[in-house]
Amino acid sequence: MLGVGQILLMLRHAPFPSSHGRFQCSPIWLLHTRQKSSGGSRPKKKVYHRVSDLDRVMELRKKPSLILELSSIIQSHKTQSLLLRDLEKNVGFVRKWDFMALIERYPTIFRVSGSPPSVSLTLKAQSVAQEEAQAKALMEPLLVNNLRKLLMLSVDCRVPLQTLEFVGPELGLPCDFRESLVPKYPHFFSVKRVAGKDCLELEDWDSSLAVTAREARLAQEGVLSANQSGVRIKVRISKDGNYMGPFAFKMNFPPGFRPNVSYLENLERWQRMDFPSPYLNARRLDPTAPETRKRAVAVIHELLSLTMEKRMTSAQLDAFQAECRLPSKLLLCLIKHHGIFYLTNKGVRSTVFLKDAYLGSNLIDKCPLLRFNDKFVALSGRTNMDLCNSNSSIGAIV
Repeated sequence: MLGVGQILLMLRHAPFPSSHGRFQCSPIWLLHTRQKSSGGSRPKKKVYHRVSDLDRVMELRKKPSLILELSSIIQSHKTQSLLLRDLEKNVGFVRKWDFMALIERYPTIFRVSGSPPSVSLTLKAQSVAQEEAQAKALMEPLLVNNLRKLLMLSVDCRVPLQTLEFVGPELGLPCDFRESLVPKYPHFFSVKRVAGKDCLELEDWDSSLAVTAREARLAQEGVLSANQSGVRIKVRISKDGNYMGPFAFKMNFPPGFRPNVSYLENLERWQRMDFPSPYLNARRLDPTAPETRKRAVAVIHELLSLTMEKRMTSAQLDAFQAECRLPSKLLLCLIKHHGIFYLTNKGVRSTVFLKDAYLGSNLIDKCPLLRFNDKFVALSGRTNMDLCNSNSSIGAIV
């Protein structure tokens, strides 16, 4: 019969099965166990390195989200006001108290008057709220292009409407996009019944849209144009994992992570390796090939790039597994490539961030709707900072 020490030793050397049927090292959040010895130092524990700036994003979004939600509820009524006694009907008994505290805390946005008392927007808030229509008008062409790109990423150029409704808020789609947006563009979209599900299907493939956000950034930096012109650039992998090549991803390792030479050498080989475009039909590819596995990382990168805040919950990302042929063990893929993605458990649900889209806790590139949201929330006294052209991290203040 095996002793405890022998069992622990066996577990320590047991390989971890990968999503492709092979074996690899244990994921980084698992701790190595070791049989006690009479001498020597204890092994270091392998931990998942936190990124406090991105964890902080989830905290900073709580109050602005409540402000925008209450404003939307108020404006949805014909009278542009809401009786306080009816607040519970709209948000529920528990959340009602959060909104009551919000109304009391931000008199520059919300005004209580009348008998029975009702809440409405202040004159200043109403003035800013009128700009929302213009922001939504500017958003529409972006939404149409992003929706077309999303359908082009799927193997059949179609996605169930249920999935789109699930991720709609992150994409910036209006709640009634099926009635208000899709019928306006019959040359781009159609709704068809497939396998018992209503699906949005692409009507027109546009090769000019089949360019990923990663490729657009490299072209802007001159990496792709230099490569295509035949000019060979002598490059070397840096300690932060970044490599100037046409198939490289921007790396941003978490604080405290110190890769060794072997890790950087393997990463350089991976950064150099070419891979098929995420917009190429995945049915033609060998799922076990290293290039295909790297392509899956590019697909996740592009999916997150299509969202307004360059993040999705892990459940929303997993909803595209079948349509976009994502890895079956998606969590392990995200953890393995922690220089590209960040998974946080802050908030109600776990959320996946695209790291290169953020500078500290701030989103670098904001769409018109997010810029409007910032302007409206700024009425509460929250500092509104546009970091699109900034080279330094500035913390947002609530």
